[in-house]
Amino acid sequence: MADLVVQDAEVVDGTGGPSYRADVAVKDGRIVQIVREAAAAGCQRPVGTRMLDAEGLALAPGFVDMHSHSDLALLTDPDHSAKLAQGVTLEVVGQDGLSYAPVDDRTLAEVRQAVAGWNGPGEDVDFDWRSVGEYLDRLDRGVDGEGIAVNAAYLVPQGSVRMLAMGWENRPPTEAELERMRELVAAGLREGAVGMSSGLTYPPGMYAGPGELTELCRVVARAGGYWCPHHRSYGAGALAAYQEVIGVAREAGCALHLAHATLNFAENKGRSGELETLLDEALDAGCDLTLDTYPYTPGATTLAALLPGWASEGGPAATLERLRDDAAAERIRHDLEVSGSDGCHGVPVEWDTVEISGVVDPALTGRVGRTVAELAAGSGSSPWEEARRLLLADRLGTSVLQHVGHEENVRALMLHRAHTGGSDGILHGTKPHPRAYGTFPRYLGTYVRELGVLTLEECVAHLTGRPAARLGLPDRGLVREGHRADLVLFDPATVAEGATFAAPRTPPAGIPYVLVDGRLAIDDGRRTDVLAGRSVRPGRPRG
Repeated sequence: MADLVVQDAEVVDGTGGPSYRADVAVKDGRIVQIVREAAAAGCQRPVGTRMLDAEGLALAPGFVDMHSHSDLALLTDPDHSAKLAQGVTLEVVGQDGLSYAPVDDRTLAEVRQAVAGWNGPGEDVDFDWRSVGEYLDRLDRGVDGEGIAVNAAYLVPQGSVRMLAMGWENRPPTEAELERMRELVAAGLREGAVGMSSGLTYPPGMYAGPGELTELCRVVARAGGYWCPHHRSYGAGALAAYQEVIGVAREAGCALHLAHATLNFAENKGRSGELETLLDEALDAGCDLTLDTYPYTPGATTLAALLPGWASEGGPAATLERLRDDAAAERIRHDLEVSGSDGCHGVPVEWDTVEISGVVDPALTGRVGRTVAELAAGSGSSPWEEARRLLLADRLGTSVLQHVGHEENVRALMLHRAHTGGSDGILHGTKPHPRAYGTFPRYLGTYVRELGVLTLEECVAHLTGRPAARLGLPDRGLVREGHRADLVLFDPATVAEGATFAAPRTPPAGIPYVLVDGRLAIDDGRRTDVLAGRSVRPGRPRG
């Protein structure tokens, strides 16, 4: 007898092929039987301890969030309904070249400060790991030794690796330093990472040149992983930035996954066709390439990320010292407002597009939800002086939204043959980007049902089968006998994101059931106490 039988579901299996009606039986964390059109044909139907009537619901593989910032949330929030309620059963963390392993005591403190705007300061976390393997073991133990809400894969963060090998210095590495970085990346991959990420607008990873990146990507390629770069610009010079990372990947023979691939700022309005041509040429030439996007126009990052790269040399303490120095601060302002900072994608910042979404210091909460330009108008100071004061007061921990995207580019890129879905969801902050809570139901509700940009079958494949293939997980991402029973049941007629920019933590509608490892984590719309998630490591299949 099965543990659970889902009866009369419309199965959207993750391949992109036509849906079909079936009963699906689950036992011991796996799909053990699929009986198509069982009721109509009078077939012997599977029997389970729990019989779940799925009339009117679609059954799909659990969604894979290819770009997630839940590195600490998985350990501190056992509920984690931000992702579970969307139908997400696997997240890929360690993104944008900055995360918490590998580290030593010095770099852990620096990383925590550098990404406080993404993940919070982590004051409620026992950082009892230093290596990638130890972090993944910590995920396996999860909350009070019971596991985590969803499964998680990890990317070795190239910026954290560079920090360990040579600090925050803006220069090429010595051969000894490069070899140290090779060793750190190789160790992380051996210990269970699926690839390597880079944040090429974030220090210190941004200080790496193409040659250095190529050498590290050779290590990734030998291990069978993939490289996931946040490339050097989504604004001025964006196409050249895409060309750079494609060139690095091809030179290294490394699989490439482009993080939150889009084209932003006024310079790139209506230019998605040029990017698609570049991607298609690379694919046709044999480049193993995929990408992810989120279905929104604004981006989200930290306020400190907009600063020019030189201002961050030496690490967070040195950055704060430069902000205190009037002459250095004036140079920063000129780069931001006149030249176009590399941290702001080579585009002069428009302060009325930069909205404060979160702060670390509770005393600054009143600034959340207002743009830097609005804050400046209210205080009678210049936007730069307002931003400078906020960076100093919040010790670089302020997070922001940037309203710089273009809907036509978003729609065009989600149709690309290499596309997958990723939320880039930042869960920290009083008013985070709604993509953290709404990406996957928004794809299904807005871009499938309402706009018809994708068919339901296409969209589900983008969110399940295709990302599982990129991650090298042969028993996930499809509704097939023998596959892991990470599954989601949703109503195609009502599924929709609840999250808005005004109320970003509103849960979605139309997703009543979510299974992680065959266990109901969402049951009839309610979060259960199930913590069935674990780390997902290539070469170490679970179960």
